[in-house]
Amino acid sequence: MNAFNRLLSTAAIGLAVGLTSFSAVAETPANMLVIANRIDDITTIDPAQSFEFAGSDVSRNIYNKLVNFDPLDLDAGYQPDLAESWTVSEDGRTITFTMRDGVKFHSGNPVRAEDAEFSLRRVVTLNKTPSFILTQFGFTPENVGETIVAEGNTLRITTDKRYATSFVLNCLTATIGGIVDKEVVMANEVDGDLGNAWLATNSAGSGPYVLQGWKPNESVTLVSNPEYHGGAPAMERVIVRHVQESATQRLMLERGDIDVARNLNPEDIAGARAADGIAIDDELRGRLMYISVNQKHEMLSKPEVRQAIKYLVDYEGMQNSFLNGQYTIHQNFLPRTYLGAVDENPFSLNIDKAKELLASAGVGPFEIEVGVREAQERIEIAQSLQNTFAQAGITLNITVGTAKAILGRYRARELDMYMGAWGPDYPDPHTNAGTFAYNPDNSDEAGATGLLAYRNAWDTGGLTEKVAAAVIESDRDTRAAMYADIQSEFRDNAPFAVMFQKIEQTGRSEAVQNLNLGGAITAVSYWPVTK
Repeated sequence: MNAFNRLLSTAAIGLAVGLTSFSAVAETPANMLVIANRIDDITTIDPAQSFEFAGSDVSRNIYNKLVNFDPLDLDAGYQPDLAESWTVSEDGRTITFTMRDGVKFHSGNPVRAEDAEFSLRRVVTLNKTPSFILTQFGFTPENVGETIVAEGNTLRITTDKRYATSFVLNCLTATIGGIVDKEVVMANEVDGDLGNAWLATNSAGSGPYVLQGWKPNESVTLVSNPEYHGGAPAMERVIVRHVQESATQRLMLERGDIDVARNLNPEDIAGARAADGIAIDDELRGRLMYISVNQKHEMLSKPEVRQAIKYLVDYEGMQNSFLNGQYTIHQNFLPRTYLGAVDENPFSLNIDKAKELLASAGVGPFEIEVGVREAQERIEIAQSLQNTFAQAGITLNITVGTAKAILGRYRARELDMYMGAWGPDYPDPHTNAGTFAYNPDNSDEAGATGLLAYRNAWDTGGLTEKVAAAVIESDRDTRAAMYADIQSEFRDNAPFAVMFQKIEQTGRSEAVQNLNLGGAITAVSYWPVTK
């Protein structure tokens, strides 16, 4: 048994042991929502730092923002939340928000413009991975005193140049837009960290839920906020349990230990669909599955090798087998439903074409490492790639690890190849264009770990300038055409192979109503749920 198989066997044994610890119950309480999900990617609950899928789910239910999405009407776009209204200056650079009266934080403190000022300045000052969502507007630690300013019941933000107002407001719906309780956070500040260490495991929001506890790789527990300005949630407690294995999630769902299973594979979806009292929901998400190669690697930096890799992916084979019903082929960095999205998928598995490209680059057999998070479908994708790559003379060594470990190496530009997922941070095309195809400083010293182009040490070959031009274009149709052009060039030249877009198939008890996972633009909302 090789090391990789030993790893998988050990994981399976651990899951089997863990399964025996779940006590069988007839059903969950009527006022409690229990979810099985993979939450091992959570590294912090601080909205200024959280930048992972499961962390976004938690944050959305804890923190209100200046503007937000109505989970029951996502198509309506951003709506007033803590800001009841806003005005835009004649030059388009300044947005002035008027705060909603009477809203309180979980502590009982009133939500003030001063808290919004503190929260947005804090994101810029801490400069954690997702801070680029704000700093792209020209905010710096040195200028936030003049560019993000509270005056009475209003907050004024002034960007470095004119942008489409919708672009700025869409960015404020991201996790980093969560407004924190300044008084509580600063009471827990340590050594000038603006409460960052404390907020990693505690909450200071005004949203429908309060964080009761987060046990890494185990569970997140939320309790309802009866004073929530949108009305007290029906689910008084939400528990998200980390359950890695699809079969385990299905068993828990069928015997009533959980209300929702979010990571069922196609086989378990089919089985759960036939069970009494269980419904299956299909929802197109914004999440993309992709592979990327490090441009610091001598072989992988060759244009022909980058192109060859795109012909070594069995897109149809994977879509029609172990990914059946849960991913659809999509080879562009903008998800379907976004402005500028295109449906061109020019690549298919072609071993001979890949060999020709490798030969033209003067490349013989070589060996690389791919980092993969320990999730079933990702491991299966990596195994498929291992097989097709080998047919062209590339030995793909698979390293499986926790999301935190693999992402840490990827962000440090240490992996030869990364196989993983990316989801948009806000409902504007720049959310993906500005990370896949934008990298203004490719030096190691830049530390721009929020940019995927940077993580792969790719200077983008001129696309950075095209992305910068598209983000300030005010005409909708012209802007969409610009993104279509950028994606065409990206498909041909980038060290990325975007493979699939996620269709999330969720198993739930039929008693659960109004569960909205957020579509392609946002995260899950628990507060509208009833049972």
